Amino acid sequence: MYHDICTCPVSLTQASSIQHWNNLIRSMMAHGTEAPVHLGALLEDEPDFAMAYAAKGLFSLMMGRRELHAVAQEAHQAAVTALAKGGATERERLWVQALAFWLKDQPTGAIECMEKAMALNPADTLSMKISHGIRFMLGDGAGMRRSLERVMGAHGSDHALRGYALGCLAFAQEETGSYQQAEATGLEGLTLASDDAWGMHAVAHVYDMTHDPSKGIALIDGNRGAWDHCNNFRYHVWWHKALLHLDRGEHDYVLSLYDTKIREEKTDDYRDFSNASSLLVRLELEGVQVGDRWSELADLAETRSDDGCLAFADLHYMLALSGDKRHDAAARLVARVAKTGAQAGEFAGVMHNPGLAAAEGLAAFGEARYDEAFKQLAAAQPQFQKMGGSHAQRDVFERVTIDAALRAGYLADAERLLVERTALRKGAADHFAESRLETINTYQMLNASTAAQ
Repeated sequence: MYHDICTCPVSLTQASSIQHWNNLIRSMMAHGTEAPVHLGALLEDEPDFAMAYAAKGLFSLMMGRRELHAVAQEAHQAAVTALAKGGATERERLWVQALAFWLKDQPTGAIECMEKAMALNPADTLSMKISHGIRFMLGDGAGMRRSLERVMGAHGSDHALRGYALGCLAFAQEETGSYQQAEATGLEGLTLASDDAWGMHAVAHVYDMTHDPSKGIALIDGNRGAWDHCNNFRYHVWWHKALLHLDRGEHDYVLSLYDTKIREEKTDDYRDFSNASSLLVRLELEGVQVGDRWSELADLAETRSDDGCLAFADLHYMLALSGDKRHDAAARLVARVAKTGAQAGEFAGVMHNPGLAAAEGLAAFGEARYDEAFKQLAAAQPQFQKMGGSHAQRDVFERVTIDAALRAGYLADAERLLVERTALRKGAADHFAESRLETINTYQMLNASTAAQ
């Protein structure tokens, strides 16, 4: 029996198929553009390889698009048919089972299947990456870290994918607040896998969270080989670079990055969309005029508002609808979030809480109803992490919540949220925090002066 680059047995029957499979694994680890090509070549060689169909289905669900749910269902049926012909390994069967769980909106069941696969062989970097990715979508930073720490011992210096494993570990360490450790882990991983965009961007997260924009910009600029080969993940790296320049107050350059890099291709992929909409909100909160840039995003948001796959995506659609003052469309999206949140399932549960209150709060903010906006966003804020994504991605909702509190006159609440936000950053106060604390101090002095008269 053949073994793949993860040292796992596979039921493939040809040496060329192993090469296609290993190429697919490497491309997926590096967020490369060739992954679909390798998958297609593999299925042409081995049309009965159930794990390839499971991979296709899982990758489709990670895209967070309603129309790809049908693609994932078809892939699952093809995988089940392939399994019925016999010969599949236990790992391959677990992958098909994982797809079945996610199709039933039970992503934690899919994670459990990946963890079982890793228990069969802790050197299974591919299953590790899928577990990592689904946990990321669930905001489970602690689970990401535990999962990786269980298998790092099997990713020694002789493991071909050790660098990518270190990149995932670095991200999990950053998301759980171990910033110095994450920096060291991520930089070590880059020495082994120079094309690991995920690991490089984990270190960029560290510099964002610790308010070291110059170091973050130097990291990104100095490691172009880690990310300029990527699929649309390269837009996310440009987004990180824009955030770092935004923290330095370089607004014109940030707008230039938005136009020429972040929205170089005006896709409606929710990940690309979240980069764009959240950046425009951050700019507007700093008083920057973004011109007509909202219009393009709001058009796309209206076409995607019925997806109902991920609260994270829906709330970024809401940012665009509110930003472009499309209040009727925003109200329709709130209603659809409520409808999806009433259904059974894990992602539906996130849509209900915190998704619904957050959607209502963002819609109110767009209408300048700041009192209602703050009340709704404050109700959702303790559960923001459940929406998935990273601290950096969710921070746009933290910022809107804080600014809603300031505009509604809830100074003590705004200050409390700023203190909590700075504590998450180990005391590093960025420009956003410093400027808002100055605003609070100004209001407090004015209030004190008025009371003394």
